[in-house]
Amino acid sequence: MISKNKKKGKSKMSKAEQENRIVVDHVYKTFNIYMDKANSLKEKLLFWNRNRKEKREVLKDKNLTIKNGEAVALIGVNGSGKSTLLKLMTKIIYPNKGKIETHGKLTSLLELGAGFHPDFSGRENIYFNASIFGLTKKEIDNRLNQIIEFSELGELIDNPVRTYSSGQYMRLAFSVAINVDAEILLIDEILSVGDQHFQEKCFAKMDELKAEGKTMVFVTHSLGAARKLCDRAIWIYEGEVKMDGNTDEVIDEYIRVTR
Repeated sequence: MISKNKKKGKSKMSKAEQENRIVVDHVYKTFNIYMDKANSLKEKLLFWNRNRKEKREVLKDKNLTIKNGEAVALIGVNGSGKSTLLKLMTKIIYPNKGKIETHGKLTSLLELGAGFHPDFSGRENIYFNASIFGLTKKEIDNRLNQIIEFSELGELIDNPVRTYSSGQYMRLAFSVAINVDAEILLIDEILSVGDQHFQEKCFAKMDELKAEGKTMVFVTHSLGAARKLCDRAIWIYEGEVKMDGNTDEVIDEYIRVTR
């Protein structure tokens, strides 16, 4: 998936936009949680309140700025709002209030299979998925072998992706995402699937991208990976920023409080 924040008629970003790759400005997000619906007239009479909905606050007036070249880990328990924040950054969903600005070409790895057609082969999906990221056919042609080689899928690259395991899906998705020349990379827990060898290969590649000055936001439950890759961590708790700062300091406090 890709999100571009370019203004018509302008080919260059301002200095402030170059320095601040992602700006989260007073973002507030809620979801409606619907009660179980009754299946019969009897249930409707007995359980009349089942059709009611409850509003759940996921993010509460959140403000964040992520600077160019930062590698940031979002940590917190399940349901704290980490993945929702990432989806807001990609503009898969939109806030109820506030705004999010992203400056630069953005690529994301949020859900297995997203951006892939199950009946297409891995090779065909490289063209399909990379075109979503904005690459031309010629650009994909030039990077095809590199993408296939990194994925280590071998002959499986010509099989339909519906036959792939979750780890093979991740291999293909990651291999495409790192070859689209994005300035911003957003990654959810997708790297938690697959074998240890390829996970380590992915983290090594992310270290390379970090050294190149790419901006990365990484949702993870692997505190060791966050310590290794990220120089900043943001602890999200019940939709609010509990702590933001040096990765080791934030993780140490998170461990102290939650364990």
